[in-house]
Amino acid sequence: MLDQTILPLIKEIDSQIFDLVVNEESRQHEQLRLIPSENYASPAVKAALATSFTNKYGEGYPRRRYYQGQINTDKLETLVVERAKEIFNYPYANVQALSGAPANLAVYTAFMKPFAGKIMALKLDHGGHLTHGSPVSVTGKWFEISSYGCDESDLIDMEAVRKQALEFKPDILVCGYTAYPRTVDFKGFSEIAAEVGAITLADISHIAGLVAAGAHPSPAPYIDVVTFTTHKTLRGPRGAIILSKNEEHAKLIDKAVFPGLQGGPHFNTIAAIGVALEEAKTDKYKNYCQQIVKNAQAMSNEFNNKGYHVTSGGTDNHLLLIDVRKSSKLPGKRVARSLEKVGIICNFNTVPNASKRQKPLYPDGIRLGTPALTTRGMQEDEMKTTVELIDKTIKNIRTGKIPKGESVWKNHELVDSIETEVKKLATSFPTFEW
Repeated sequence: MLDQTILPLIKEIDSQIFDLVVNEESRQHEQLRLIPSENYASPAVKAALATSFTNKYGEGYPRRRYYQGQINTDKLETLVVERAKEIFNYPYANVQALSGAPANLAVYTAFMKPFAGKIMALKLDHGGHLTHGSPVSVTGKWFEISSYGCDESDLIDMEAVRKQALEFKPDILVCGYTAYPRTVDFKGFSEIAAEVGAITLADISHIAGLVAAGAHPSPAPYIDVVTFTTHKTLRGPRGAIILSKNEEHAKLIDKAVFPGLQGGPHFNTIAAIGVALEEAKTDKYKNYCQQIVKNAQAMSNEFNNKGYHVTSGGTDNHLLLIDVRKSSKLPGKRVARSLEKVGIICNFNTVPNASKRQKPLYPDGIRLGTPALTTRGMQEDEMKTTVELIDKTIKNIRTGKIPKGESVWKNHELVDSIETEVKKLATSFPTFEW
């Protein structure tokens, strides 16, 4: 729930922002949020964001700042760095990167010069990220890219990756993804990189919390550099961490972050990251991450039972992809928008081996994840109920081209009924429950 001591302060100064804050709080409470990159931060994490650390500026690193008055910020950053190193079992950590994209760019610029480096990573439409070399990203404009893909079973074929790497000889080999529901073979990627002389980068933004809790294998000690955002399964604020396993790499990364890409770090965000990392040490958090996986697998099984095309047949982590075009002849965007109208929030997404050439705005699939619902205390039974509601909604959507101005629904009364069921389920749970 919102901090009732803070709300009146906002309302007194800015009623418009106050209304938006209240409306967003209500939306997040009344809807079923299934976007795998979203979560609910704890009250303690949100409180850390609102502290006096938001008032302090300080370019540089602890004991090497360009501003005075750093007695507490130096202690803060050092503490959070130590926590990150301990939890993820890496000897070096940078907690200043403002988000995941700048973190990845920092790694690339630490080890390569623009227009002179080579990156090999998973294709965007197979589950990779924009910053893994997409042509619309600066990473795809500054560096030579070779993208590997999933095989016909929607899995990464490590032998195919090896052959491609031997031919391409990348400077950086990237693993860790945004829409890949299976376990990442960090050891396998490390062995391929060693064979071709590449640095390994694991972008574990989606699975960082699972790794911290032991619900997914760790990239340590195999991967050279690890990046991740802190607001997904880790359940922190919107920030990022970069891990590295040797001093030379750490120095290059620190220089790439500052002064290479940004000025002063956001100390209030670093404070909130520290709180999230402290929470991640607890048994409650470890149980939470185990439940995330159980919930995703329960959801996947239910979709399979109902005849939907779940890519790769299931999931090992927190997310699943449904090829709704194969399953129902409906485009992913129409399904995602229709689900939003009844209060179920997911995102349309490309899927591997689609039935036709997909465009990012008009893909064949939807992407679903369980971190947020699990934070609320929901378990396998609620996942099955959620799939039932999704299934009823999808079956009520018209297929084919719909003339402009006409309704997407077959039965309007059913829409109201589903929306009521969704709201009843959502409001039966708090927005944060250990």
